[in-house]
Amino acid sequence: MSFGSTILIVDDEKNTREGLKQFLSGLDYDVFTAETAKEALALIKKERPEIVLTDLRMPDMDGMELLHEIKRTKSDIAVIMLTAYGTVESAVQAMKAGAYYYLTKPINLDELELILKKALNQKALEHENISLREELIRERHEAGKIIGESPEIKKLIALSKQVAKSDSAVLLEGESGTGKELFAHLIHSESQRADHPFIIVHIAALTETLLASELFGHERGAFTGATERKVGRFERADGGTLFLDEVADIPESMQTKLLRVLQSGEFERVGGTKTIRSDVRLICATNKKLKEEVSAGRFREDLFYRMNVILLEIPPLRERQSDIPLLVTYFLKYFSEKNRKKIDKITPEALNLLTHYGWPGNIRELKNIIERMVVLCRSNVIDHDQVPEDIRMGHAMTPKLEPDGNETGTFQEMEKEMIRKTLLEVNRNKSLAAKKLGISRRTLYRKMEDYKIGE
Repeated sequence: MSFGSTILIVDDEKNTREGLKQFLSGLDYDVFTAETAKEALALIKKERPEIVLTDLRMPDMDGMELLHEIKRTKSDIAVIMLTAYGTVESAVQAMKAGAYYYLTKPINLDELELILKKALNQKALEHENISLREELIRERHEAGKIIGESPEIKKLIALSKQVAKSDSAVLLEGESGTGKELFAHLIHSESQRADHPFIIVHIAALTETLLASELFGHERGAFTGATERKVGRFERADGGTLFLDEVADIPESMQTKLLRVLQSGEFERVGGTKTIRSDVRLICATNKKLKEEVSAGRFREDLFYRMNVILLEIPPLRERQSDIPLLVTYFLKYFSEKNRKKIDKITPEALNLLTHYGWPGNIRELKNIIERMVVLCRSNVIDHDQVPEDIRMGHAMTPKLEPDGNETGTFQEMEKEMIRKTLLEVNRNKSLAAKKLGISRRTLYRKMEDYKIGE
Protein backbone atom coordinates (compact mmCIF):
# COMPACT_ATOMS: atom_id res chain seq x y z
CA MET A 1 0.00 0.00 0.00
CA SER A 2 1.36 3.40 -0.99
CA PHE A 3 -1.37 5.48 0.68
CA GLY A 4 0.13 7.92 3.17
CA SER A 5 3.74 7.31 2.14
CA THR A 6 5.66 10.52 1.53
CA ILE A 7 8.05 11.08 -1.37
CA LEU A 8 10.29 14.07 -2.00
CA ILE A 9 11.37 14.84 -5.57
CA VAL A 10 14.54 16.91 -5.96
CA ASP A 11 15.37 18.15 -9.47
CA ASP A 12 16.35 21.51 -10.94
CA GLU A 13 14.25 20.79 -14.04
CA LYS A 14 10.66 21.93 -13.48
CA ASN A 15 9.15 19.62 -16.11
CA THR A 16 10.72 16.57 -14.43
CA ARG A 17 9.52 17.63 -10.97
CA GLU A 18 5.95 18.34 -12.09
CA GLY A 19 5.71 15.25 -14.29
CA LEU A 20 6.87 12.90 -11.53
CA LYS A 21 4.64 14.61 -8.97
CA GLN A 22 1.57 14.14 -11.16
CA PHE A 23 2.37 10.47 -11.76
CA LEU A 24 3.12 9.65 -8.08
CA SER A 25 0.15 11.61 -6.74
CA GLY A 26 -2.02 9.41 -8.98
CA LEU A 27 -0.61 6.40 -7.08
CA ASP A 28 -1.82 7.91 -3.76
CA TYR A 29 1.62 9.07 -2.57
CA ASP A 30 2.00 12.33 -0.68
CA VAL A 31 4.48 14.19 -2.88
CA PHE A 32 6.67 17.24 -2.22
CA THR A 33 9.15 18.82 -4.59
CA ALA A 34 12.37 20.82 -4.23
CA GLU A 35 14.40 22.64 -6.87
CA THR A 36 17.69 22.50 -4.94
CA ALA A 37 19.41 20.19 -2.46
CA LYS A 38 19.36 22.90 0.23
CA GLU A 39 15.62 23.30 -0.18
CA ALA A 40 15.33 19.50 -0.02
CA LEU A 41 17.19 19.30 3.30
CA ALA A 42 14.78 21.82 4.82
CA LEU A 43 11.78 19.82 3.56
CA ILE A 44 13.27 16.56 4.88
CA LYS A 45 13.39 18.02 8.39
CA LYS A 46 9.82 19.29 8.09
CA GLU A 47 8.01 16.51 6.20
CA ARG A 48 10.16 13.41 7.02
CA PRO A 49 9.67 11.58 3.69
CA GLU A 50 10.17 7.83 3.40
CA ILE A 51 11.77 8.15 -0.05
CA VAL A 52 13.80 10.85 -1.82
CA LEU A 53 14.07 10.88 -5.64
CA THR A 54 17.01 13.15 -6.49
CA ASP A 55 18.72 14.23 -9.68
CA LEU A 56 22.44 13.49 -9.70
CA ARG A 57 23.53 16.78 -11.33
CA MET A 58 22.28 19.99 -9.74
CA PRO A 59 23.86 23.47 -9.55
CA ASP A 60 24.43 24.27 -5.86
CA MET A 61 24.79 20.81 -4.28
CA ASP A 62 24.66 17.69 -6.42
CA GLY A 63 22.74 14.49 -5.71
CA MET A 64 25.77 12.68 -4.28
CA GLU A 65 26.35 15.46 -1.75
CA LEU A 66 22.67 15.36 -0.82
CA LEU A 67 22.89 11.57 -0.40
CA HIS A 68 25.94 11.91 1.89
CA GLU A 69 24.15 14.57 3.94
CA ILE A 70 21.07 12.38 4.37
CA LYS A 71 23.19 9.37 5.40
CA ARG A 72 25.32 11.53 7.71
CA THR A 73 22.25 12.21 9.84
CA LYS A 74 21.75 8.41 10.13
CA SER A 75 18.37 8.76 8.42
CA ASP A 76 16.62 5.62 7.17
CA ILE A 77 15.28 7.48 4.11
CA ALA A 78 15.59 5.47 0.90
CA VAL A 79 17.38 7.59 -1.70
CA ILE A 80 16.86 6.86 -5.42
CA MET A 81 19.26 8.62 -7.80
CA LEU A 82 18.07 9.97 -11.16
CA THR A 83 20.40 11.01 -13.98
CA ALA A 84 20.49 11.57 -17.71
CA TYR A 85 24.24 10.88 -17.72
CA GLY A 86 24.33 7.39 -16.30
CA THR A 87 27.55 5.41 -16.24
CA VAL A 88 28.45 2.17 -14.53
CA GLU A 89 31.04 4.03 -12.45
CA SER A 90 28.57 6.66 -11.18
CA ALA A 91 25.97 3.98 -10.41
CA VAL A 92 28.48 1.93 -8.39
CA GLN A 93 29.62 5.07 -6.56
CA ALA A 94 26.04 5.98 -5.64
CA MET A 95 25.20 2.47 -4.42
CA LYS A 96 28.36 2.35 -2.31
CA ALA A 97 27.40 5.68 -0.75
CA GLY A 98 24.07 4.20 0.36
CA ALA A 99 21.63 4.88 -2.49
CA TYR A 100 18.73 2.45 -2.66
CA TYR A 101 18.57 2.47 -6.47
CA TYR A 102 19.89 4.28 -9.55
CA LEU A 103 17.67 5.19 -12.53
CA THR A 104 18.59 6.80 -15.85
CA LYS A 105 16.42 9.38 -17.62
CA PRO A 106 14.04 9.23 -19.38
CA ILE A 107 12.52 7.35 -16.46
CA ASN A 108 10.51 4.21 -17.10
CA LEU A 109 7.46 4.92 -14.92
CA ASP A 110 6.47 1.24 -14.59
CA GLU A 111 9.98 0.46 -13.34
CA LEU A 112 9.84 3.41 -10.93
CA GLU A 113 6.48 2.26 -9.53
CA LEU A 114 7.87 -1.23 -8.91
CA ILE A 115 11.06 0.10 -7.25
CA LEU A 116 9.07 2.38 -4.95
CA LYS A 117 6.87 -0.53 -3.83
CA LYS A 118 9.95 -2.66 -3.13
CA ALA A 119 11.63 0.15 -1.19
CA LEU A 120 8.56 0.74 0.96
CA ASN A 121 8.05 -3.00 1.59
CA GLN A 122 11.70 -3.30 2.65
CA LYS A 123 11.35 -0.32 5.00
CA ALA A 124 8.18 -1.83 6.49
CA LEU A 125 10.02 -5.12 7.13
CA GLU A 126 12.97 -3.27 8.66
CA HIS A 127 10.68 -1.34 10.99
CA GLU A 128 8.84 -4.55 11.91
CA ASN A 129 12.16 -6.27 12.68
CA ILE A 130 13.28 -3.32 14.79
CA SER A 131 9.98 -3.41 16.71
CA LEU A 132 10.27 -7.15 17.28
CA ARG A 133 13.90 -6.78 18.45
CA GLU A 134 12.93 -3.94 20.80
CA GLU A 135 10.04 -6.00 22.15
CA LEU A 136 12.36 -8.97 22.70
CA ILE A 137 14.94 -6.76 24.41
CA ARG A 138 12.23 -5.23 26.63
CA GLU A 139 10.94 -8.70 27.54
CA ARG A 140 14.43 -9.96 28.33
CA HIS A 141 15.12 -6.81 30.32
CA GLU A 142 11.88 -7.17 32.29
CA ALA A 143 12.65 -10.83 33.02
CA GLY A 144 16.27 -10.11 33.81
CA LYS A 145 16.49 -7.10 36.09
CA ILE A 146 18.81 -7.18 39.07
CA ILE A 147 16.32 -7.10 41.93
CA GLY A 148 17.47 -6.50 45.47
CA GLU A 149 17.89 -4.02 48.30
CA SER A 150 20.25 -6.07 50.47
CA PRO A 151 23.62 -4.48 51.31
CA GLU A 152 25.39 -7.25 49.37
CA ILE A 153 23.53 -6.54 46.14
CA LYS A 154 23.67 -2.76 46.47
CA LYS A 155 27.43 -2.95 46.91
CA LEU A 156 27.80 -5.32 43.96
CA ILE A 157 25.72 -3.12 41.65
CA ALA A 158 27.76 -0.05 42.58
CA LEU A 159 31.01 -1.98 42.06
CA SER A 160 29.80 -3.27 38.66
CA LYS A 161 29.06 0.27 37.50
CA GLN A 162 32.49 1.41 38.64
CA VAL A 163 34.19 -1.52 36.88
CA ALA A 164 32.23 -0.75 33.69
CA LYS A 165 34.21 2.47 33.17
CA SER A 166 37.39 0.51 32.36
CA ASP A 167 38.16 -2.05 29.65
CA SER A 168 39.74 -4.53 32.09
CA ALA A 169 38.73 -8.20 32.06
CA VAL A 170 36.19 -9.18 34.71
CA LEU A 171 35.70 -12.58 36.34
CA LEU A 172 32.30 -13.29 37.92
CA GLU A 173 32.29 -16.14 40.43
CA GLY A 174 29.11 -17.54 41.91
CA GLU A 175 26.90 -20.60 42.12
CA SER A 176 24.65 -21.57 39.23
CA GLY A 177 21.53 -19.42 39.01
CA THR A 178 22.84 -16.44 41.00
CA GLY A 179 22.55 -14.03 38.07
CA LYS A 180 26.12 -13.76 36.80
CA GLU A 181 24.90 -13.06 33.27
CA LEU A 182 22.78 -10.15 34.55
CA PHE A 183 25.85 -8.53 36.08
CA ALA A 184 27.75 -9.07 32.83
CA HIS A 185 24.91 -7.27 31.02
CA LEU A 186 25.00 -4.46 33.58
CA ILE A 187 28.76 -3.94 33.14
CA HIS A 188 28.38 -3.86 29.35
CA SER A 189 25.39 -1.49 29.37
CA GLU A 190 27.21 0.96 31.68
CA SER A 191 30.41 0.88 29.61
CA GLN A 192 31.59 2.91 26.61
CA ARG A 193 30.95 -0.21 24.52
CA ALA A 194 27.20 -0.22 25.27
CA ASP A 195 26.27 0.64 21.66
CA HIS A 196 28.27 -2.32 20.37
CA PRO A 197 27.49 -6.07 20.53
CA PHE A 198 27.15 -8.08 23.74
CA ILE A 199 27.92 -11.64 22.66
CA ILE A 200 27.41 -14.67 24.92
CA VAL A 201 29.11 -18.08 24.69
CA HIS A 202 27.82 -20.87 26.95
CA ILE A 203 30.94 -23.02 27.04
CA ALA A 204 29.53 -25.98 28.97
CA ALA A 205 27.02 -26.67 26.18
CA LEU A 206 29.67 -27.11 23.46
CA THR A 207 32.06 -29.85 22.45
CA GLU A 208 35.71 -28.92 21.89
CA THR A 209 35.32 -28.77 18.08
CA LEU A 210 32.14 -26.74 18.26
CA LEU A 211 33.68 -24.40 20.85
CA ALA A 212 36.58 -23.56 18.53
CA SER A 213 34.13 -22.89 15.70
CA GLU A 214 31.87 -20.76 17.90
CA LEU A 215 34.72 -18.64 19.26
CA PHE A 216 36.87 -18.21 16.16
CA GLY A 217 34.60 -19.19 13.26
CA HIS A 218 35.54 -21.60 10.50
CA GLU A 219 36.21 -21.72 6.78
CA ARG A 220 34.23 -23.80 4.35
CA GLY A 221 35.42 -27.42 4.42
CA ALA A 222 37.30 -27.00 7.71
CA PHE A 223 35.60 -30.15 9.04
CA THR A 224 32.74 -32.49 8.16
CA GLY A 225 29.55 -30.46 7.92
CA ALA A 226 31.31 -27.11 7.44
CA THR A 227 29.54 -26.32 4.15
CA GLU A 228 30.07 -22.57 4.36
CA ARG A 229 32.22 -19.97 6.10
CA LYS A 230 31.12 -19.03 9.63
CA VAL A 231 31.99 -15.85 11.51
CA GLY A 232 32.92 -16.58 15.13
CA ARG A 233 31.89 -14.83 18.33
CA PHE A 234 35.17 -12.91 18.65
CA GLU A 235 34.54 -11.30 15.26
CA ARG A 236 30.88 -10.61 16.03
CA ALA A 237 31.80 -8.99 19.35
CA ASP A 238 34.36 -6.63 17.77
CA GLY A 239 34.10 -3.27 19.51
CA GLY A 240 31.79 -4.73 22.17
CA THR A 241 31.83 -7.27 24.98
CA LEU A 242 32.33 -11.05 24.86
CA PHE A 243 30.81 -12.95 27.78
CA LEU A 244 32.21 -16.46 28.33
CA ASP A 245 29.97 -18.45 30.68
CA GLU A 246 31.40 -21.38 32.69
CA VAL A 247 35.05 -20.81 31.73
CA ALA A 248 36.20 -23.59 34.08
CA ASP A 249 34.87 -26.03 31.46
CA ILE A 250 37.22 -24.82 28.70
CA PRO A 251 39.27 -27.84 27.49
CA GLU A 252 43.05 -27.55 28.03
CA SER A 253 43.85 -27.40 24.30
CA MET A 254 41.41 -24.51 23.87
CA GLN A 255 42.89 -22.66 26.83
CA THR A 256 46.15 -22.18 24.90
CA LYS A 257 44.34 -20.78 21.84
CA LEU A 258 42.22 -18.49 23.98
CA LEU A 259 45.30 -17.16 25.79
CA ARG A 260 46.85 -16.13 22.48
CA VAL A 261 43.73 -14.14 21.51
CA LEU A 262 43.64 -12.37 24.87
CA GLN A 263 47.33 -11.51 24.61
CA SER A 264 47.40 -10.29 21.01
CA GLY A 265 43.78 -9.79 19.94
CA GLU A 266 44.55 -12.00 16.93
CA PHE A 267 43.28 -15.39 15.75
CA GLU A 268 42.52 -17.46 12.66
CA ARG A 269 39.26 -19.18 11.79
CA VAL A 270 39.29 -22.97 12.04
CA GLY A 271 40.72 -24.21 8.74
CA GLY A 272 41.88 -20.71 7.77
CA THR A 273 45.23 -18.96 7.47
CA LYS A 274 44.17 -15.29 7.46
CA THR A 275 44.91 -13.54 10.77
CA ILE A 276 41.92 -11.62 12.10
CA ARG A 277 42.00 -8.89 14.74
CA SER A 278 39.20 -8.25 17.20
CA ASP A 279 38.82 -5.60 19.89
CA VAL A 280 36.66 -7.03 22.68
CA ARG A 281 36.14 -6.48 26.39
CA LEU A 282 36.14 -9.88 28.10
CA ILE A 283 33.80 -10.85 30.91
CA CYS A 284 33.99 -14.44 32.20
CA ALA A 285 31.82 -16.37 34.64
CA THR A 286 32.22 -19.60 36.55
CA ASN A 287 30.37 -21.50 39.27
CA LYS A 288 33.72 -22.81 40.54
CA LYS A 289 36.62 -21.18 42.36
CA LEU A 290 38.91 -20.73 39.37
CA LYS A 291 41.99 -20.33 41.56
CA GLU A 292 41.34 -23.80 42.97
CA GLU A 293 41.10 -25.13 39.40
CA VAL A 294 44.53 -23.62 38.75
CA SER A 295 45.96 -25.27 41.89
CA ALA A 296 44.47 -28.60 40.79
CA GLY A 297 46.19 -28.28 37.40
CA ARG A 298 42.96 -28.10 35.43
CA PHE A 299 43.26 -24.47 34.38
CA ARG A 300 46.21 -22.50 33.03
CA GLU A 301 47.60 -20.01 35.52
CA ASP A 302 48.54 -17.45 32.85
CA LEU A 303 45.02 -17.59 31.39
CA PHE A 304 43.55 -17.23 34.89
CA TYR A 305 45.46 -13.99 35.46
CA ARG A 306 44.33 -12.66 32.07
CA MET A 307 40.70 -13.27 33.03
CA ASN A 308 40.94 -12.36 36.70
CA VAL A 309 41.94 -8.69 36.50
CA ILE A 310 38.81 -7.75 38.45
CA LEU A 311 36.96 -10.38 40.50
CA LEU A 312 33.31 -9.96 41.46
CA GLU A 313 31.80 -12.62 43.71
CA ILE A 314 28.03 -13.03 43.31
CA PRO A 315 26.38 -14.18 46.57
CA PRO A 316 23.94 -17.11 46.60
CA LEU A 317 20.29 -16.35 47.28
CA ARG A 318 20.42 -17.93 50.77
CA GLU A 319 22.95 -15.24 51.76
CA ARG A 320 20.63 -12.38 50.70
CA GLN A 321 17.42 -13.67 52.25
CA SER A 322 15.96 -10.15 52.60
CA ASP A 323 15.81 -9.91 48.78
CA ILE A 324 13.57 -12.98 48.38
CA PRO A 325 10.22 -11.18 49.03
CA LEU A 326 11.20 -8.52 46.46
CA LEU A 327 12.09 -11.19 43.90
CA VAL A 328 8.87 -13.11 44.60
CA THR A 329 6.78 -9.96 44.10
CA TYR A 330 8.65 -9.07 40.93
CA PHE A 331 8.38 -12.52 39.30
CA LEU A 332 4.76 -12.83 40.41
CA LYS A 333 3.88 -9.63 38.57
CA TYR A 334 5.98 -10.54 35.52
CA PHE A 335 4.54 -14.04 35.03
CA SER A 336 0.99 -12.92 35.83
CA GLU A 337 1.17 -10.37 33.01
CA LYS A 338 2.89 -12.85 30.69
CA ASN A 339 0.16 -15.45 31.28
CA ARG A 340 -2.65 -12.85 31.21
CA LYS A 341 -3.66 -13.54 34.80
CA LYS A 342 -4.56 -11.20 37.65
CA ILE A 343 -2.60 -12.73 40.50
CA ASP A 344 -1.68 -9.82 42.73
CA LYS A 345 -1.24 -11.40 46.17
CA ILE A 346 0.72 -14.06 48.00
CA THR A 347 -0.25 -15.05 51.54
CA PRO A 348 2.24 -14.49 54.40
CA GLU A 349 2.40 -18.26 54.96
CA ALA A 350 3.38 -18.94 51.34
CA LEU A 351 5.89 -16.09 51.31
CA ASN A 352 7.41 -17.38 54.55
CA LEU A 353 7.93 -20.82 53.02
CA LEU A 354 9.68 -19.30 50.00
CA THR A 355 11.75 -16.89 52.07
CA HIS A 356 13.15 -19.56 54.38
CA TYR A 357 13.82 -22.21 51.75
CA GLY A 358 17.52 -22.83 50.99
CA TRP A 359 17.28 -22.29 47.18
CA PRO A 360 20.23 -24.44 46.03
CA GLY A 361 19.29 -23.44 42.46
CA ASN A 362 19.28 -19.77 43.49
CA ILE A 363 17.30 -17.14 41.53
CA ARG A 364 16.86 -19.45 38.54
CA GLU A 365 15.09 -21.99 40.74
CA LEU A 366 12.95 -19.29 42.40
CA LYS A 367 11.93 -17.88 39.03
CA ASN A 368 10.98 -21.36 37.79
CA ILE A 369 8.88 -22.06 40.89
CA ILE A 370 7.02 -18.73 40.70
CA GLU A 371 6.22 -19.32 37.02
CA ARG A 372 4.90 -22.80 37.83
CA MET A 373 2.72 -21.48 40.67
CA VAL A 374 1.30 -18.69 38.50
CA VAL A 375 0.43 -21.07 35.65
CA LEU A 376 -1.31 -23.54 37.99
CA CYS A 377 -3.04 -20.93 40.21
CA ARG A 378 -6.84 -20.82 39.84
CA SER A 379 -7.47 -17.67 41.88
CA ASN A 380 -5.84 -14.27 42.27
CA VAL A 381 -3.91 -15.29 45.41
CA ILE A 382 -0.96 -17.66 45.87
CA ASP A 383 -1.52 -19.63 49.09
CA HIS A 384 0.82 -21.92 51.04
CA ASP A 385 -0.81 -25.09 49.66
CA GLN A 386 0.18 -24.00 46.14
CA VAL A 387 3.86 -23.96 47.08
CA PRO A 388 5.35 -27.17 45.64
CA GLU A 389 5.71 -30.05 48.09
CA ASP A 390 9.48 -30.31 47.64
CA ILE A 391 9.80 -26.63 48.64
CA ARG A 392 7.64 -27.21 51.73
CA MET A 393 9.78 -30.21 52.67
CA GLY A 394 12.95 -28.32 51.85
CA HIS A 395 11.86 -25.54 54.18
CA ALA A 396 12.05 -27.91 57.14
CA MET A 397 15.49 -29.16 56.10
CA THR A 398 17.10 -25.77 55.38
CA PRO A 399 20.27 -25.32 57.46
CA LYS A 400 19.84 -22.71 60.16
CA LEU A 401 22.58 -20.62 61.72
CA GLU A 402 23.72 -21.71 65.16
CA PRO A 403 24.53 -19.01 67.74
CA ASP A 404 28.23 -19.24 66.89
CA GLY A 405 27.44 -18.45 63.23
CA ASN A 406 28.37 -21.86 61.79
CA GLU A 407 25.97 -23.74 59.53
CA THR A 408 24.80 -27.22 60.52
CA GLY A 409 25.06 -28.27 56.87
CA THR A 410 27.01 -27.12 53.81
CA PHE A 411 25.79 -26.09 50.39
CA GLN A 412 27.82 -28.91 48.85
CA GLU A 413 25.92 -31.46 50.97
CA MET A 414 22.60 -29.91 49.96
CA GLU A 415 23.56 -29.84 46.29
CA LYS A 416 24.73 -33.45 46.39
CA GLU A 417 21.46 -34.55 47.96
CA MET A 418 19.46 -32.55 45.42
CA ILE A 419 21.30 -34.19 42.50
CA ARG A 420 20.80 -37.67 43.99
CA LYS A 421 17.10 -36.98 44.57
CA THR A 422 16.57 -35.58 41.06
CA LEU A 423 18.33 -38.55 39.43
CA LEU A 424 16.05 -40.95 41.31
CA GLU A 425 12.95 -38.97 40.28
CA VAL A 426 13.81 -39.23 36.57
CA ASN A 427 15.03 -42.83 36.72
CA ARG A 428 18.65 -41.63 36.25
CA ASN A 429 17.92 -39.96 32.89
CA LYS A 430 20.84 -37.49 32.76
CA SER A 431 19.25 -35.17 30.20
CA LEU A 432 16.04 -34.81 32.22
CA ALA A 433 17.96 -34.43 35.47
CA ALA A 434 20.16 -31.68 34.04
CA LYS A 435 17.08 -29.88 32.69
CA LYS A 436 15.29 -30.06 36.06
CA LEU A 437 18.40 -28.83 37.87
CA GLY A 438 18.92 -25.98 35.40
CA ILE A 439 22.45 -27.06 34.43
CA SER A 440 24.10 -28.60 31.35
CA ARG A 441 24.68 -32.37 31.03
CA ARG A 442 28.40 -31.70 31.05
CA THR A 443 28.12 -29.84 34.38
CA LEU A 444 25.92 -32.62 35.79
CA TYR A 445 28.50 -35.28 34.89
CA ARG A 446 31.24 -33.20 36.48
CA LYS A 447 29.26 -32.70 39.68
CA MET A 448 28.42 -36.42 39.82
CA GLU A 449 32.13 -37.14 39.58
CA ASP A 450 33.01 -34.49 42.19
CA TYR A 451 30.40 -35.80 44.64
CA LYS A 452 31.13 -39.44 43.75
CA ILE A 453 27.51 -40.09 42.78
CA GLY A 454 27.79 -43.42 40.99
CA GLU A 455 25.79 -44.85 38.14
